[in-house]
Amino acid sequence: QVQLVESGGGLVQAGGSLRLSCAASGSIFSVNKMGWYRQAPGKQRELVAVITSGGDTDYADSVKGRFTISRDNAKNTVYLQMNSLKPEDTGVYYCNARVQVYSTLRWYDYWGQGTQVTVSS
Repeated sequence: QVQLVESGGGLVQAGGSLRLSCAASGSIFSVNKMGWYRQAPGKQRELVAVITSGGDTDYADSVKGRFTISRDNAKNTVYLQMNSLKPEDTGVYYCNARVQVYSTLRWYDYWGQGTQVTVSS
């Protein structure tokens, strides 16, 4: 079994910053892509940023230049530094990881429980 535990959400004023963390633990043999998604009320979940085990990154156009994704492979942890936050960044942020498990060496996608980010204007 694999668990993803997120932390770092909260309430911040527009223009402020937050840093999200997500640690993967459990029966992990290897972790490939890790990423962050968000879901605003009444909207579909959307990709925010993703990072490969080699450090290649990709961002949604709406966050480029403001958000930075990074990871610590030794700790199976991914981070999202969010700067210059806007009210439209408000939503529940979910961590995602593509994990190879020890028992079968098969790959599975896992999700965290979500952390609320609220940006006030």
